Amino acid sequence: MPLLRRYPDIKVEIITDYGLTDIVAQRYDAGVRPGEQVAQGMIAVRIGADMRMAAVATPAYFKNRPEPKIPQDLTHHNCINLRLPTHGGQYAWEFEKGNRELRVRVDGQLTFNGTTQILIAALSGFGLAYVPEDLAHPYLARKRLRRVLEDWCPPHPGYHLYYPSRRQPSAAFSLFVDALRYRA
Repeated sequence: MPLLRRYPDIKVEIITDYGLTDIVAQRYDAGVRPGEQVAQGMIAVRIGADMRMAAVATPAYFKNRPEPKIPQDLTHHNCINLRLPTHGGQYAWEFEKGNRELRVRVDGQLTFNGTTQILIAALSGFGLAYVPEDLAHPYLARKRLRRVLEDWCPPHPGYHLYYPSRRQPSAAFSLFVDALRYRA
């Protein structure tokens, strides 16, 4: 991060947590979430482009199984789950097409609390994964993974840095926010 090289006195601590942590109660200066998950009353600064999710599996996984054509077909597949502590346990895969929105609770042998582990399990042939498109892209390009239900995965608001609106940011914090600000 060029900002930290220019200002060696600025210290940043980053904690990764898939729970929807209350940054005010935990006394954090800021948090990062997809735009649609930022709580009201927070100042949100876009720090990333829109993102899409991708349902993927290896070509070998589909040798003896039909590819899902609609999200409900996922109930007949071995899906690799994501555990989110604040989403009531396992994350329901979210799909949208036209005005129709669906949340599908999938089942499978494996559950992880991180998307990297989910991707590795999918690459190892353990089932279907639902991961950010950018994470899967290199493997899709090399045909190590096959994407399904692409037309059910529209873009969603990208990541935003957020912080309480009543907070008076320090000069260092303002520099940090400006350095992270997304510029298309």
